[in-house]
Amino acid sequence: MASTLAGLHTVCAEANCPNAGECFGRGTATFLIMGDVCTRSCRFCAVHSGKPRVLDLEEPIRLAKAAQELSLKHVVVTSVTRDDLEDAGARHIAACISELLKLEPAPTVEVLTPDFRGDGSALEAVLSAQPEVFNHNVETVPRLYPEVRPQASYEWSIAQLGRARRFADRGRNHRMFVKSGLMLGLGETRDEALAVMEDLRRVGVDLITIGQYLKPLNVPGKHEVARYVPPEEFAELGEIAHKLGFVGVASGPLVRSSYHAEEMLKNAAR
Repeated sequence: MASTLAGLHTVCAEANCPNAGECFGRGTATFLIMGDVCTRSCRFCAVHSGKPRVLDLEEPIRLAKAAQELSLKHVVVTSVTRDDLEDAGARHIAACISELLKLEPAPTVEVLTPDFRGDGSALEAVLSAQPEVFNHNVETVPRLYPEVRPQASYEWSIAQLGRARRFADRGRNHRMFVKSGLMLGLGETRDEALAVMEDLRRVGVDLITIGQYLKPLNVPGKHEVARYVPPEEFAELGEIAHKLGFVGVASGPLVRSSYHAEEMLKNAAR
């Protein structure tokens, strides 16, 4: 698939995901909404940073149409960070989810959001659209945030995940899973990674992805890979994650946030 479809962007192409072909073959795709320019400049990400374009208010309808034309069974909706918008784009994200869920048959929907700068009301606007999975990635350990995610806050991320858990627990007619992801190889220690996993379980995260950081190609100023983590270490961390109580775990060198997203949801819902 090209990086755009009817003017839409897929993270699969924009972020150079190594699993794109496999996911498309399973009827899953991850769409990047609100443009392809981010207001932040995280040092791990391949998406360009700068001044975004005006928000496209027709995007939710076009997204749903694309999902229907592609016969997608599971759609992951993610976005660039839009700190330039009053609600950081929360209502627009919610509209995208709502349009997807109007389809017949409707795909299952996972939403992967930015941190909304810790704004709980923005988060609740998204959650009220009732995605099956709410995902927000912590990405790395707290010590590395100033270096890797200088405009973000580990505390914001953990707080938003906890809010999502409490929102999900209040729901009576809709079961929503809370998900997060962690990259390894940025310079973290094993103990730091384990502490993040414990933090995620403490605030009620159900699903976790753990993958190898790879430096984006041809994008200047990005963080160097500090270490390539061996597969057996990923396997060990996956076992620890299960023991901590995560109901869905994907841990491996090529695992990305949307890796086997539909399968992880189905297994968790059993």
